[in-house]
Amino acid sequence: MFNRLKTVILLAGLSGLLMLVGGLVNGYDGIAIAFIFSLIMNIGAYFFSEKIVLYMHKAQPLHADSHPEIYETVQELTQAARLPMPKLWFIESNQPNAFATGRNPHHSSVVLSTGIISLLDKGELRGVLAHELSHIKNRDILISTMAATIASAIGFIADTLRYRAFFSNSDDRKNGQNPLVLILVAILMPLAAALIQLAISRSREYLADEEGARISKDPLALASALEKLTRTSSHARTAEDREISPATAHLFIVNPLHAIDGISFSSLFSTHPPVQKRIERLKKIHERMFRGR
Repeated sequence: MFNRLKTVILLAGLSGLLMLVGGLVNGYDGIAIAFIFSLIMNIGAYFFSEKIVLYMHKAQPLHADSHPEIYETVQELTQAARLPMPKLWFIESNQPNAFATGRNPHHSSVVLSTGIISLLDKGELRGVLAHELSHIKNRDILISTMAATIASAIGFIADTLRYRAFFSNSDDRKNGQNPLVLILVAILMPLAAALIQLAISRSREYLADEEGARISKDPLALASALEKLTRTSSHARTAEDREISPATAHLFIVNPLHAIDGISFSSLFSTHPPVQKRIERLKKIHERMFRGR
């Protein structure tokens, strides 16, 4: 519940930031123009992101006859989560990882790397699959698209502010629009928007962990998987793995570009929460679920 509320608050903060910076340009007209332009740009990404991501990672269909145990596990978990069966894919990669994509539960895919299939045991892989199905159930692609749309609008407005600052005239100064202030706002607002967008991404990861633990009824399996994935990923950075695009890194269950995340100031700029913190939360969820047994 807390992470759902946190997402709402962060999205509201992004919206407030958009109205604030938009008002500096051209009032509500400035906000509307930037928002509509960003919406058009991101709506295409929303509808076609699944195909684009699968193509980028050269995903191949994962057939039931070659991996029947994975299909059986996903079928069991989708029934528990009351979800339709997603399409299953695999990517040839030594780096163990997984992600989910798709605009809604009826148009969704779960992708596993060959590395994660060979590394994890049945229970750990089940925990990972439950996590990914939770992303689908919580419509995280929609949430991330909303955040990207608002953040992009703020970026467009910031560009306009920078232009106005460099080409301001005496009338602008009389109206209280100091060029130095405009430049400062144009720099800080997109940074603030990016930080909020990253915070939304981290809150959705926490939520997927919680929801995944509830669906699988085995929080410790997911915790064990995260620990093993993090430890192994730091040693599996082949040349092929380093080619993973930063644009899709946020989709994976652990960030493939930053295998080891510490709890520090730098975590503010991460798409994922620190893995150790996720593991600690999952252990607490386990204690709550099985208290008194």
